[in-house]
Amino acid sequence: MKSIIIIGYSGHAYVVCDVLLNQGKLIYGYCDIKEQESNPFNLLYLGSEEAVENQALFQQKGWIVGIGDNHIRKKVTHKILKSVDLQPSTAVHRSVAIGTGVIIGAGSLLAPQVSVNALAKIGDGVICNTGSIIEHECQIDDFVHIAPGAVLAGSVSVGASSFIGANTVVKQGVNIGANVIVGAGTVIINDIPDNVTVVGNPGRIIQSNA
Repeated sequence: MKSIIIIGYSGHAYVVCDVLLNQGKLIYGYCDIKEQESNPFNLLYLGSEEAVENQALFQQKGWIVGIGDNHIRKKVTHKILKSVDLQPSTAVHRSVAIGTGVIIGAGSLLAPQVSVNALAKIGDGVICNTGSIIEHECQIDDFVHIAPGAVLAGSVSVGASSFIGANTVVKQGVNIGANVIVGAGTVIINDIPDNVTVVGNPGRIIQSNA
């Protein structure tokens, strides 16, 4: 079994560590711009992910980016992949329910009590946080974050790098664009274009993110 290196080591990375350990995987250490004062998992500090010696380690071992911000997670992942011929590991908690025909991309995290139902597709670097529900035939693009308790009814699509807030509900068949921010508790009943922030019940656009 390959041990895994965590890139970034703060709040979201702690969830990644917990899920990996729940899977019975080994964690070799972590990379960050500096050694963190808080080290709840007692991990070895390896220095920056940009160090040549660490790139060689990534090639030998597994790695995953433990950064919650979608855009930073994407940037760091793509930078590592330019020099490392090994896709990031995927972390799936044992309590996750995964339906028939589900596809889960590299580097994604599925936290405790997530449900992903039949024929859904989860892209690369996606976060499906605690208790979120991804219903049948949903299409989640790369580097999306589905926050705790969010419910995506059947055949919903979410564009790349979007954030779906905690306890959001998205009606069946709705298309949400790329780089969208959906506030916590929002109810989405209509399609949402790219690059906007949406809040409320029913959801309304309050600003552009472009």
